[in-house]
Amino acid sequence: MVSRRTKWLLGIFFGLFTLFLYGPMLAMAVLSLQGPFGSQTFPARGLVSGHWYSELFADSLQGVRDATGVSIRLSLIVAAITALLSMSLGMAFRRRFRGSGILFYGILLSLMTPGILISLGLSLLSYYVGLDTGIYTTALGVQVVWALPFGFLVMTAVFNRYDARAEEAARDLGASSIVTFREVTLPIVWTGVFGAGLFGFTLAWNEFERTFLVAGPTQTLPLEIFRITSASVLRPYVYSLGVLTTLFSFVLIAVFMLVSRASQRRAESAAVKADEAAALPDAAVAAAAAGD
Repeated sequence: MVSRRTKWLLGIFFGLFTLFLYGPMLAMAVLSLQGPFGSQTFPARGLVSGHWYSELFADSLQGVRDATGVSIRLSLIVAAITALLSMSLGMAFRRRFRGSGILFYGILLSLMTPGILISLGLSLLSYYVGLDTGIYTTALGVQVVWALPFGFLVMTAVFNRYDARAEEAARDLGASSIVTFREVTLPIVWTGVFGAGLFGFTLAWNEFERTFLVAGPTQTLPLEIFRITSASVLRPYVYSLGVLTTLFSFVLIAVFMLVSRASQRRAESAAVKADEAAALPDAAVAAAAAGD
């Protein structure tokens, strides 16, 4: 049994850890609600005001809005590629094959490599081969390399719980490989595919160091925020932008949880209906026997 004192100590530790984790977000949210004369430090001035949120729509911040659009488009492309490749790799690793161990660790290699080194290495390689860096070439490639291990691990976990007998039953009934994948495999694993794509979107949306040297002249939102904070006086609208981007990330997580929950309920409902359908013939046989 854990003593009462130990529970209190663990509770205090958890509270301090939560404050350490979310305290900067709360401070940023408070500073974003200052009035026109607010500054970048405490004490906050002119609470509560939406002035710095409306400032984001000023003509002087057109670059921020353009960078936001670039980040959204790039993140969507990364999400789609990550979901497709993660699902393909997950299906490939359902069985052992020659070189699978080396390939597995090769896929996870980008998790252990510092992001700035990947960005620097790719920028040097692009220079020596004469390839211009750009958002939809080098930046897209490095973002996919960064997001792919996360999506791959998600799909590996999904296929580790996957029951291959469902596919075998479909093939025994005469379904082709394409029909089996479309009608059986994909509906079962699609939540994992969605999660892999969500990983790709979120990582690309927030990534800075891996994009820093390979984005070319076009700015993503993290790069634009870095340019603003390093080239001019910090203004509270940066906090407003940080709050909105953080809330956007939380919304993505909430969407994933809702989709996962809805998928689970649909699977449970389908299982109940299948059990009921399987019980009908038995009930009919029992009724016929009772009638005899």
